Amino acid sequence: MISFNYEVDFNLSNEEQISEWISQTILSENCKEGEINYVFCNDDYLHKLNVEFLDHDTLTDIISFDYSVGKELHGDIFISIERVRDNADDFGISFQVELNRVIIHGILHYCGYKDKSDEEKKEMRAKEDLHLSRLN
Repeated sequence: MISFNYEVDFNLSNEEQISEWISQTILSENCKEGEINYVFCNDDYLHKLNVEFLDHDTLTDIISFDYSVGKELHGDIFISIERVRDNADDFGISFQVELNRVIIHGILHYCGYKDKSDEEKKEMRAKEDLHLSRLN
């Protein structure tokens, strides 16, 4: 089950469509959907989590806590709407495109994809692009 929670003045206008897209992504990656919670928040909220749980004193767009058991995906995905908006401006793309990329990025981590090395980043970006192309 996928749920969306809001800690800021923001709401997805298409929760049902996004939820179905995430579910299809999980299935296409040969995984099973468990309980996945998205929390949309601001920079301060996410920064506190980053410092407290990851010992990183930096801003970030997404933090995911993975509680998956084998191929059954469970977790909490926190997304800073402020950071996504700033990144979209920096990259010269729409807020919605960047938000969708971040949404699916968290799921791809749960599916086993990493992004530490250059090769892993390249594979992650290709998977993001593939799944973004399936969202209509």
